[in-house]
Amino acid sequence: MATKTTTSVTHYHVQKSRRKKFVEDWRANWRTIVTVEDAPLVETERGSRVGVYVGADGDRQTRTMDALVHEIDPGVTTTVHRHSWDAMVLVVGGQGWFEIDGEHIDVGPGDSVHLPCWAWHRTGVAAEGTAPLRYMTFSSEPMLETMGMSVLEDAGHAEFSTLPPRPPVSEPVEGDDPYARRQRRIARQQGERRSGRLHTSWDDLELLNTPRGTRTTFLLDKAIGYQASGITMAMFEIGPGRRQSMHRHPGEAWLYVLEGTGHSYEGTEPEGGTDYPWKKGDLIVVDHFLWHQHFNDDPDNTAKVVRIHMFDSLLETMRVLCDPLVLFEEPPDHIRDEQAGDVSTIEWPALERPSWP
Repeated sequence: MATKTTTSVTHYHVQKSRRKKFVEDWRANWRTIVTVEDAPLVETERGSRVGVYVGADGDRQTRTMDALVHEIDPGVTTTVHRHSWDAMVLVVGGQGWFEIDGEHIDVGPGDSVHLPCWAWHRTGVAAEGTAPLRYMTFSSEPMLETMGMSVLEDAGHAEFSTLPPRPPVSEPVEGDDPYARRQRRIARQQGERRSGRLHTSWDDLELLNTPRGTRTTFLLDKAIGYQASGITMAMFEIGPGRRQSMHRHPGEAWLYVLEGTGHSYEGTEPEGGTDYPWKKGDLIVVDHFLWHQHFNDDPDNTAKVVRIHMFDSLLETMRVLCDPLVLFEEPPDHIRDEQAGDVSTIEWPALERPSWP
């Protein structure tokens, strides 16, 4: 039987109204600085306390990745769960452990952990612990949600041996047809993703000077053996009273202030923008194609900032879609060098683990 699909208004008016509301809601919830006070901790059924810096569950919209803070008390072990997205973990205080598909990993302040998609995981703190374990997570859940692919499964306090493994992947097959090629490609990719690195210890970090006035290191990135969904984490340190040179790029960049106080410039032009103050525990949000520059306002101590964005997925996709538009832009070298100063003159302190608060 033939049927007709009709609406009371035209396709044109429906789409125009829907898009207008989305942009209005987005702008109403946007923040440039999300302070630690903006993410109060709330008790959850998992046995942890969780606060939302950016994400729909904290009524702050995002389309690519979210940012949450978690705390677990001594003697507590969370439920074990898994999800269709992956997450990056940055430990900011306390001692504890993660268990990922049965692999136990001890962590302390400054450590980073990758929680792969579909990997069962839980977190705990020893009963003799003296402080809660506090950590940040940055996940790709919002991007999967836009495609209807966000799936979460909680198994309570089940033992890992009783839980099903990650979804199976068919073995590669012979042949040069499109289906055989796809099967081989996906099998290879999944093999790589499921064998990636899971943990970076703070004690193993080595920071190197850059022309932008900072010293930096990767925390989670494919350059050091991780196989993630595109989220990368790196840390940079700004010398006392110094600044990072200005630049801009597409895609949101989030910067978690691990140590220090300062401010960031953001604007559509290199001059005439706005300065935003920040402190330890705050999250700096840099919107698309904004010129930005970060300053350490402390004349005596360095500032450590962890940068998170989806470079290996969102930005690489945008690079193809926007070509030949420049996707990373700095001032000319002589201006960049003037802004950054001579980084070799900075007396960097010994790298000590961060603490909370």
